[in-house]
Amino acid sequence: MTTDVDILIIGAGPAGLFGAYYAGARGLSVAVIDSLSQLGGQVTAMYPEKQIYDIAGLPAVSGRDLVRGLVDQATQYESTFILGEEAQLHERLPEGSLRRHQVTTSSGKVVRCGAVIVTGGIGTFTPRPLPAGEDFLGRGLDYFVPDSAEYAGKDVLVVGGGDSAIDWCLTLESIAASVTLVHRREQFRAHAASVTEVRSSSVRIVTNAEVVRLDGGAVVEKATYQLKGGEASTVPCQKVVAALGFTANLGPLREWELELANNRHIVVDSAMRTNQPGIFAAGDITDYDGKVRLIAVGFGEVATAVNNAAVYIDPDAQLFPGHSTDTPHQVSLSA
Repeated sequence: MTTDVDILIIGAGPAGLFGAYYAGARGLSVAVIDSLSQLGGQVTAMYPEKQIYDIAGLPAVSGRDLVRGLVDQATQYESTFILGEEAQLHERLPEGSLRRHQVTTSSGKVVRCGAVIVTGGIGTFTPRPLPAGEDFLGRGLDYFVPDSAEYAGKDVLVVGGGDSAIDWCLTLESIAASVTLVHRREQFRAHAASVTEVRSSSVRIVTNAEVVRLDGGAVVEKATYQLKGGEASTVPCQKVVAALGFTANLGPLREWELELANNRHIVVDSAMRTNQPGIFAAGDITDYDGKVRLIAVGFGEVATAVNNAAVYIDPDAQLFPGHSTDTPHQVSLSA
C-alpha cells in the first residue's frame, strides 16, 4: 500500500493533529503516522481525564475533550491516519521527483511525500509492562484507559505511583465499586496535592508492595500483591490499570541521521528545520536554545513547520498564508 501526500506528519498528539489541520487549511494533502492505536498521543494515553489549564482560550479542558476538538478540526480535510504503526525506514527519492521522501512503516506501508514533520512527544512510547499480568492484557488489564465508563461498577486495581496512577484513582473513585492502589514504594512521584486528595478519598492505598499475580477466567478476577518483607494478599478486581509509565525512545528515527540533543531530542532552527533537507520537527521532541515544552508552544511550532514545509515543497509558495479571518468559511445557521 502506497500513500502519496504533500506532507507526512509523524506523531498524532496535539501538535501533530493541529499540524494536520493547518496543512489542510493551506491546501496540502496530509498523512499522519502514530505508533499508538488512538489519536491524541500522550494526552490520550496518559491523562485523558485530567484537566489542562494552559490552552489559550480554554480556562480548563480535559485531555479527552482537547483531543476531540483537535480531531474535529483536523478531519475537516481528507487526511490519512495510519495508527498503531511505527515510521521506520526513510529514503530520499531522486532529484526531480515530485515527492522527495519515502517513509516505510513497521507493517510495510509506504508514504511518499514532499516533506516530513516529526511531532512525536519524545519519540516512540512503549508502555512499561506488568510482568505478572501480561496474559490478561485486553482481558481486564490495560496500560491506558480510553473510556472510563468501562470501569463503572467494577472493582479496580491501579498499579503505579506517578501522576497517571494518581489521576486514574481520582477519576475512577466516583464510578467504580472500589479502587485499590498498589505502589512499590512509600513515596509517590505524583503531584503532592493530588496525592493528598487520594489519601483523603475512599481509595485503598497499599505501598511497599508489588503485584505478583493476576488470576481469572475469560477476564481478570483477582490480583495478588506481595508486601516487602511481608505476606501475600489478594484483592478482587475486574479491571487493572497498570499505570507504570512509558519508555520514551526515538526508535528508528535514530537511523535518519538527524542531529540530536541529549540523544533524545531533535535539534531544529527557527523555521523548525532539522539538519536534513525537507524534514522538520515540532513539539516536545524538538530542542533549541530557550525551548519550553508545552502544548501551547507545540501549536505555534507546528504552524511554523507547516508554512516552511509548504515553501520547501513549492519555492513559489508564500511563507505567510494569510489570516484565517481572511478566508471565506461556510457558516450554517439554524432557526
